[in-house]
Amino acid sequence: MTRPSDPSDERPVPLRVALADDHEVVRRGLRLVLESESDIRVVAEAGSAEAARRAVLGHKPDVLVLDLNMPGESSLDAIPRMLAESPATAVVVLTMQDDPAFARAALLAGARGYVLKDAASNELVRALRVCVEGGTYLHPSLGARIAAAPEPAGPPDDLSPRELEVLRMVALGHTNTEIAELLFLSVRTVESHRASVQQKAGRSTRAELVAYALEHELIGAAAR
Repeated sequence: MTRPSDPSDERPVPLRVALADDHEVVRRGLRLVLESESDIRVVAEAGSAEAARRAVLGHKPDVLVLDLNMPGESSLDAIPRMLAESPATAVVVLTMQDDPAFARAALLAGARGYVLKDAASNELVRALRVCVEGGTYLHPSLGARIAAAPEPAGPPDDLSPRELEVLRMVALGHTNTEIAELLFLSVRTVESHRASVQQKAGRSTRAELVAYALEHELIGAAAR
């Protein structure tokens, strides 16, 4: 399906797509695949999550095709912030990561699609069309494995999703001011979340919070 036509023009309005992958040759190949469709137009390219956020903010594309493994900021961490800036943009993750845990994390972060790179030529266009219409697309084998896998354990000590975000960023060395800027919060709100984390976890210093985050595997693998 294509987007609704402009009443003043009989031609279908093209799907506007931004591509984010740190390998130019991959972006070039993806552009060829997508623009072979008459109703898809690539409007921006990016080589990092930070650049992808700028592209989304500047172009407000219908779809962002996002690689998980890029230098700099974690793509998983960037998804909620990009959606806050452009809620109408559908995020489709395109990755080599075939671990169901990554697919689950991407969908929880707000992605609508998860496509493996080795299936991109066959699945990516279909995934874009499904996701831009409000649906969810998951590589078939991953969908079956997620359905068969047990649900992961919940957050430790009943930490909320926002408290987990703040804890992870504290553990990664960010100051309260930096966290506020990255999460689009006030410094006072960050301080409140941090105080709540300290109370629930029974930890007070940064070193203790880092140890707590490592103990519960909240930093490391999830950031990539």
